[in-house]
Amino acid sequence: MASTADFRNGLVIEFNNDLYAIVQFQHVKPGKGPAFVRTKLRNLKTGRVIDNTFSSGTRINIARVERRPYQYLYKDDIGYYFMHNETFEQIHVDEALIDNPEFLLEGQRVEIVVHADTENILSVELPPFVVTEVTYTERGVKGDTATNALKQAKIETGGTVMVPLFINTGDKIRIDTRSKTYVERVKN
Repeated sequence: MASTADFRNGLVIEFNNDLYAIVQFQHVKPGKGPAFVRTKLRNLKTGRVIDNTFSSGTRINIARVERRPYQYLYKDDIGYYFMHNETFEQIHVDEALIDNPEFLLEGQRVEIVVHADTENILSVELPPFVVTEVTYTERGVKGDTATNALKQAKIETGGTVMVPLFINTGDKIRIDTRSKTYVERVKN
């Protein structure tokens, strides 16, 4: 058992008979009344973020989770397949457990978060940035706008992302997988 003094970002706790990761927390000591801790908790099964307030010193159960290195192999009708980087064990993962599967490239390294007590897969986390090739986008016309305009581009994984007008088919771009946004064009 731990208490609210042990809170830190990324800590996984058992709350309301489910597993939640602490996204953000703040200790508050008002001038009048007892101290408390405001938190934003992300449900590891649904991905939903909730706000909750704990009284200072409240006892909580910390869940044991492990981050294991895997490599993405391929996708079929059943789901996605990954291989452990050290044991070469292959596992099947349902699409609902993958953060932004539209940015998965074959051979890409990912981290799979596993509940250590039950060996259940909680989520698959992609690296923060991926480099991918634009397979199709409309040509931008010079003088088309006076501000930062964006257009839609299809990437090699099948996903789409909004890019600036100067990006063309065949360009390699860096994408932020957390916000699903264009970051920069990558030189070959």
